[in-house]
Amino acid sequence: MTKVKSLADLKKMKETLQSKIDLREKGDSAENLVQIKVAMATCGIASGAKNVMDFLLEELEKRGVNAVVTQTGCMGYCYAEPTIEVKLPNADPVVFGYVDTKKADEIIEKYIKNGELVDGIIPVNYESIDNK
Repeated sequence: MTKVKSLADLKKMKETLQSKIDLREKGDSAENLVQIKVAMATCGIASGAKNVMDFLLEELEKRGVNAVVTQTGCMGYCYAEPTIEVKLPNADPVVFGYVDTKKADEIIEKYIKNGELVDGIIPVNYESIDNK
């Protein structure tokens, strides 16, 4: 076990453990929750995906939105980074590109809370193997 040398170390440890507990508890019923995947490959991180993820985690909790936020690797939309995939319960996932904290705020308020589509959606440009 690591030694706690400062209050900042203790707070960081608490945040890490709390996020693991939250993910474990929410993971059992994720299909009934808003699910958000933040693309955190090198191109996403370089474009600001870490800031977007931190913003989403903080704001969703503040606003009482019950959601699971996870990171994923490359989604293949490097030209539009940072990108996030949002899946509302009983709906198909939607991928948003060029997401900064301002766009993330709009996605929370309009799309997640009210179901209104917002600019920045990356259209599906592939065919699923299930359709063949």
